[in-house]
Amino acid sequence: MIIWLNGTFGAGKTTTAKEVTSLLPESRLFDTEKVGEMLCHVLGVPEKDFQDFPPWRGLVVEAARQVLDHVGGTLVVTQTVLVEAYWQEIHDGLTKAGIPVHHFLLHTDRDTLVGRIETDTAPESADARRWRLDHLTDYEQALHWLRREAQVIDTTGIVPARVAEAVLEGVRTG
Repeated sequence: MIIWLNGTFGAGKTTTAKEVTSLLPESRLFDTEKVGEMLCHVLGVPEKDFQDFPPWRGLVVEAARQVLDHVGGTLVVTQTVLVEAYWQEIHDGLTKAGIPVHHFLLHTDRDTLVGRIETDTAPESADARRWRLDHLTDYEQALHWLRREAQVIDTTGIVPARVAEAVLEGVRTG
Protein backbone atom coordinates (compact mmCIF):
# COMPACT_ATOMS: atom_id res chain seq x y z
CA MET A 1 0.00 0.00 0.00
CA ILE A 2 1.05 3.57 -0.62
CA ILE A 3 0.00 6.59 1.40
CA TRP A 4 0.75 9.58 -0.82
CA LEU A 5 0.91 12.92 0.97
CA ASN A 6 0.49 15.70 -1.57
CA GLY A 7 0.31 19.43 -1.00
CA THR A 8 2.52 22.42 -1.46
CA PHE A 9 5.65 23.31 0.45
CA GLY A 10 4.82 24.10 4.06
CA ALA A 11 1.61 22.07 4.21
CA GLY A 12 3.17 19.57 6.64
CA LYS A 13 3.92 16.56 4.42
CA THR A 14 7.32 15.64 5.86
CA THR A 15 6.34 16.15 9.48
CA THR A 16 3.09 14.23 8.97
CA ALA A 17 4.93 11.39 7.23
CA LYS A 18 7.27 10.99 10.20
CA GLU A 19 4.25 10.79 12.51
CA VAL A 20 2.45 8.30 10.22
CA THR A 21 5.47 6.00 10.02
CA SER A 22 5.83 6.08 13.80
CA LEU A 23 2.20 4.98 14.19
CA LEU A 24 1.97 2.46 11.35
CA PRO A 25 3.98 -0.76 11.74
CA GLU A 26 6.00 -1.89 8.73
CA SER A 27 5.81 1.50 7.06
CA ARG A 28 8.70 3.44 5.62
CA LEU A 29 9.28 6.74 3.92
CA PHE A 30 9.81 6.62 0.17
CA ASP A 31 11.45 9.84 -1.02
CA THR A 32 10.64 10.12 -4.71
CA GLU A 33 12.79 13.24 -4.92
CA LYS A 34 15.80 10.88 -4.83
CA VAL A 35 14.54 9.44 -8.13
CA GLY A 36 14.45 12.99 -9.47
CA GLU A 37 17.96 13.70 -8.19
CA MET A 38 19.24 10.58 -9.92
CA LEU A 39 17.65 11.66 -13.19
CA CYS A 40 19.12 15.15 -12.89
CA HIS A 41 22.52 13.51 -12.49
CA VAL A 42 21.95 11.52 -15.70
CA LEU A 43 19.83 13.93 -17.79
CA GLY A 44 20.98 17.31 -16.53
CA VAL A 45 19.09 20.10 -14.86
CA PRO A 46 15.49 20.20 -16.02
CA GLU A 47 14.02 23.39 -17.44
CA LYS A 48 11.41 23.59 -14.67
CA ASP A 49 11.04 20.43 -12.56
CA PHE A 50 12.43 16.87 -12.59
CA GLN A 51 8.83 15.64 -12.68
CA ASP A 52 8.78 16.87 -16.29
CA PHE A 53 11.18 14.05 -17.17
CA PRO A 54 8.89 11.20 -18.34
CA PRO A 55 11.22 8.57 -16.82
CA TRP A 56 10.63 10.04 -13.34
CA ARG A 57 7.00 8.96 -13.26
CA GLY A 58 7.70 5.45 -14.52
CA LEU A 59 10.68 5.00 -12.22
CA VAL A 60 8.65 6.10 -9.19
CA VAL A 61 6.08 3.42 -9.99
CA GLU A 62 8.67 0.73 -10.65
CA ALA A 63 10.79 1.57 -7.60
CA ALA A 64 7.71 1.52 -5.35
CA ARG A 65 6.61 -1.81 -6.81
CA GLN A 66 10.00 -3.39 -6.32
CA VAL A 67 10.46 -2.05 -2.79
CA LEU A 68 7.02 -3.31 -1.77
CA ASP A 69 7.69 -6.69 -3.43
CA HIS A 70 10.92 -6.89 -1.44
CA VAL A 71 9.83 -5.72 2.01
CA GLY A 72 6.02 -5.43 1.95
CA GLY A 73 4.27 -3.06 4.29
CA THR A 74 3.40 0.50 3.43
CA LEU A 75 5.32 3.24 1.68
CA VAL A 76 4.61 6.79 2.77
CA VAL A 77 5.40 9.25 -0.02
CA THR A 78 5.77 12.98 0.54
CA GLN A 79 5.73 14.45 -2.91
CA THR A 80 4.06 17.51 -4.31
CA VAL A 81 2.52 16.65 -7.68
CA LEU A 82 0.69 19.58 -9.23
CA VAL A 83 0.29 18.37 -12.81
CA GLU A 84 -2.85 16.27 -13.09
CA ALA A 85 -1.56 14.21 -16.03
CA TYR A 86 1.56 13.31 -14.02
CA TRP A 87 -0.55 12.23 -11.05
CA GLN A 88 -2.80 10.12 -13.30
CA GLU A 89 0.23 8.42 -14.86
CA ILE A 90 1.66 7.56 -11.43
CA HIS A 91 -1.69 6.51 -9.97
CA ASP A 92 -2.56 4.38 -12.99
CA GLY A 93 0.86 2.71 -12.93
CA LEU A 94 0.59 1.89 -9.24
CA THR A 95 -2.95 0.60 -9.66
CA LYS A 96 -1.92 -1.55 -12.64
CA ALA A 97 0.86 -2.97 -10.43
CA GLY A 98 -1.80 -3.94 -7.88
CA ILE A 99 -0.69 -1.39 -5.28
CA PRO A 100 -3.49 0.31 -3.35
CA VAL A 101 -2.96 4.08 -3.23
CA HIS A 102 -4.39 6.42 -0.62
CA HIS A 103 -3.92 9.98 -1.84
CA PHE A 104 -4.15 12.82 0.66
CA LEU A 105 -3.93 16.54 0.08
CA LEU A 106 -2.54 18.35 3.11
CA HIS A 107 -3.92 21.86 2.75
CA THR A 108 -3.85 25.18 4.53
CA ASP A 109 -4.41 28.78 3.52
CA ARG A 110 -1.79 30.92 1.79
CA ASP A 111 -1.00 33.08 4.83
CA THR A 112 -0.28 29.98 6.94
CA LEU A 113 1.89 28.51 4.16
CA VAL A 114 3.89 31.71 3.79
CA GLY A 115 4.40 31.86 7.55
CA ARG A 116 5.55 28.25 7.71
CA ILE A 117 7.97 28.68 4.81
CA GLU A 118 9.41 31.91 6.17
CA THR A 119 9.88 30.54 9.69
CA ASP A 120 11.08 27.04 8.73
CA THR A 121 14.18 26.26 10.77
CA ALA A 122 15.60 23.82 8.20
CA PRO A 123 18.80 25.22 6.76
CA GLU A 124 18.22 26.40 3.23
CA SER A 125 19.31 29.21 1.01
CA ALA A 126 17.27 32.33 0.37
CA ASP A 127 16.88 31.07 -3.22
CA ALA A 128 15.35 27.80 -1.99
CA ARG A 129 12.94 29.66 0.27
CA ARG A 130 12.00 31.96 -2.63
CA TRP A 131 11.48 28.91 -4.87
CA ARG A 132 9.04 27.44 -2.32
CA LEU A 133 7.14 30.72 -2.10
CA ASP A 134 7.06 31.10 -5.88
CA HIS A 135 5.28 27.73 -6.23
CA LEU A 136 2.27 28.70 -4.13
CA THR A 137 0.43 30.03 -7.19
CA ASP A 138 1.03 26.74 -9.05
CA TYR A 139 -0.46 24.92 -6.08
CA GLU A 140 -3.51 27.17 -5.96
CA GLN A 141 -4.08 26.61 -9.69
CA ALA A 142 -3.97 22.82 -9.17
CA LEU A 143 -6.46 22.82 -6.29
CA HIS A 144 -9.45 22.16 -8.56
CA TRP A 145 -8.21 18.72 -9.56
CA LEU A 146 -6.37 17.95 -6.30
CA ARG A 147 -9.59 18.31 -4.32
CA ARG A 148 -11.25 15.87 -6.71
CA GLU A 149 -8.43 13.30 -6.66
CA ALA A 150 -7.39 13.31 -3.00
CA GLN A 151 -8.83 13.22 0.47
CA VAL A 152 -8.31 16.75 1.77
CA ILE A 153 -6.99 17.30 5.29
CA ASP A 154 -6.83 20.90 6.48
CA THR A 155 -3.63 21.25 8.51
CA THR A 156 -4.33 24.81 9.68
CA GLY A 157 -3.81 24.99 13.42
CA ILE A 158 -3.65 21.20 13.82
CA VAL A 159 -0.64 19.52 15.44
CA PRO A 160 1.16 17.00 13.21
CA ALA A 161 0.17 14.03 15.40
CA ARG A 162 -3.50 14.86 14.81
CA VAL A 163 -2.92 15.25 11.06
CA ALA A 164 -1.28 11.82 11.02
CA GLU A 165 -4.26 10.34 12.87
CA ALA A 166 -6.57 11.89 10.27
CA VAL A 167 -4.49 10.32 7.49
CA LEU A 168 -4.66 6.88 9.11
CA GLU A 169 -8.40 7.27 9.67
CA GLY A 170 -8.72 8.15 5.99
CA VAL A 171 -6.82 5.00 5.07
CA ARG A 172 -9.13 2.89 7.26
CA THR A 173 -12.32 4.40 5.88
CA GLY A 174 -11.22 5.27 2.36
